[in-house]
Amino acid sequence: MIDIGVLALQGSIAEHLRSLSRIEGVNPCEVRTASDLEKVSGLILPGGESTTIGKLIKDFELSEHIVKKAEKGMPVWGTCAGMILMAKKVADEEYVHLGIMDITVRRNAYGGQLDSFSLAACIPAVSQEEIPLVFIRAPWVENAGEKVRILLKINNRPVAVQQNSLLATSFHPELTMSLAFHKYFAEIVKQYLEKIY
Repeated sequence: MIDIGVLALQGSIAEHLRSLSRIEGVNPCEVRTASDLEKVSGLILPGGESTTIGKLIKDFELSEHIVKKAEKGMPVWGTCAGMILMAKKVADEEYVHLGIMDITVRRNAYGGQLDSFSLAACIPAVSQEEIPLVFIRAPWVENAGEKVRILLKINNRPVAVQQNSLLATSFHPELTMSLAFHKYFAEIVKQYLEKIY
């Protein structure tokens, strides 16, 4: 059984936990403290309000712990706001939250809540079948470093990227019935565990 945590401070926490609970061999865990973080082998940063989640990560004194774990290879997956939290740079902003992934992202790149949209796409690295994608006030990747693999572009903008065991998506797989991305992340966590044990 592999323990995968969902940062449970704000955002689509229940949806990620529900998706993880549908995968055999995965134990979903809520992460609120440094000791919660020590118990998991992978971490999901959910969609929500990036500024709020970023502030709460600081308030709960989690920033340094997440960065250290990521630097040691622990898989981290950020969806929407989570992608913003992971980015080394946020376009037109002075701040950086965790800065663990070599990407520059633009917040609300697709516009506000009313500009939310859905589509389906095939992402060969993740699944051979089309995956439903839900974009809500979504960011996109403006620049990606050399070690960043682009898994999917929409209108020539990267919206799903991977850097070693770090994964980031502009969209919300947890708001669909598809488990493709959660299974893909669980596989990354399994590979990480095989390396360290």
